Amino acid sequence: MEILILIVSLLFVLVGIAGSVLPALPGPPLSWIGLLILYTMPNIKFDYWTLGITFVFTLIIVILDYVIPAQGTKRFGGSKYGIWGTNIGLIVGLFIPPFGFIIGPFVGAFIGELIYDQNDSKRALKAATGSFLGFLASTFIKFVFCMVLFGIYIHTIWKYWSVWF
Repeated sequence: MEILILIVSLLFVLVGIAGSVLPALPGPPLSWIGLLILYTMPNIKFDYWTLGITFVFTLIIVILDYVIPAQGTKRFGGSKYGIWGTNIGLIVGLFIPPFGFIIGPFVGAFIGELIYDQNDSKRALKAATGSFLGFLASTFIKFVFCMVLFGIYIHTIWKYWSVWF
């Protein structure tokens, strides 16, 4: 039974890593659930501090995942229309595989800015570029965090390895 729990928890962590790059999957929450499953094993001491701290960071990263692309639009001179376009494009892009999640925020910000001022396509393109860079930054943060959770998983397995074998 313990081997099954190890496999399931590892799958959650690995799918979380994949989800950090694929926005259709919630990467950090899945990886955190993998850690939670690992710590429910009978031979592993339940670590409230590790799970609590990583849970708080998971929540922060989930929130930032939606905030960062919009802030990228704003930093590159976008208006509220561009920010709304980024968020709408992110949601719509999830339903347009395989690259809609990348193109959606860019196109959404561009269209939003054109609605705001259809004569200034240069500014619209600049705001859309900011949205894309924000998306890349958000993806990078999620990936690094999921790799940290994977490192905690490996460290915990290594620490308790002698209990199973």
